[in-house]
Amino acid sequence: MIFRQWGIALGALGLSALSCVSAAGVLDKVQAGGALVIAHRESSVPFSYIDTRSGKPVGYALDLCLRLAEAVRKQTGRKDMKVEFLMVTPANRMAVIEQGKADMECGSTTNNAQRRQTVAFTVPHFITGARMLVKADSTINAMEDLKGKKLVSTKGTSPMALVTQANRQRLMGITIVEAPDHARALEMVEKGEADAFVMDDVLLNGLAAARPDPRALKVVGKFLSTEPLAIMLPKADTAFKKLVDEEMKRIITSREIHPIYEKWFLQPIPPNSTNLNLPISYLLRDFWKYPTADILL
Repeated sequence: MIFRQWGIALGALGLSALSCVSAAGVLDKVQAGGALVIAHRESSVPFSYIDTRSGKPVGYALDLCLRLAEAVRKQTGRKDMKVEFLMVTPANRMAVIEQGKADMECGSTTNNAQRRQTVAFTVPHFITGARMLVKADSTINAMEDLKGKKLVSTKGTSPMALVTQANRQRLMGITIVEAPDHARALEMVEKGEADAFVMDDVLLNGLAAARPDPRALKVVGKFLSTEPLAIMLPKADTAFKKLVDEEMKRIITSREIHPIYEKWFLQPIPPNSTNLNLPISYLLRDFWKYPTADILL
């Protein structure tokens, strides 16, 4: 009986130790000598994408995440902190954060209520809305024009969920297909395999601008949604989120974010030196007056 009690006690201690390990946050990991892992995208221009000239991840969200990495380095006192990069897709990006394979997802992910059930977000770095990309000679100008046609969107994105619901509720008869990433969805429109590609307006403009002939494509239609884009974080790591939130607010209120924004939206960007020419919208400018991570969508 004594041995049984000791076994139970040791088992409880083992579970407690495992609990402590699993509860260890990003700051604890870095302080212990671990790397900070940044998840990035392949083709979310200009937020997070691979520069084909260098083969390295670049972008607006990447630059912001590197600023946040400096805050982590300063907070933990680890001047030797390593930063590692992990490419993710729209389909697996949330799982990568949930499973602890990356500490921040630096891309073009919308902060919404459904996603906040399993992950956390910091202060939005952009606000956009879903629209449609079509060929320049297309007669499609609105969702209603897609009746009986084929629409593509990227798997695991909020615009995909939005148009799927609208098509079902309004009995529009649209054939909706999933693409594994933005690049493939764009290719489907160019090749005539789909009539339109629905995605965040800014991403569509970025993708079109990077093509050999940007004039062969156009972005059409009213905004179908409002999409606050933010860096994704682990849900239960309150200490890490607090640090990231405070640093994002500081970057915004100090206006340090403005030259970073201008670099990616108002100046030529790699790999083809295209200029998106997208000034800060009135919606984003107003939001940045009182930046917060508390989004109601």
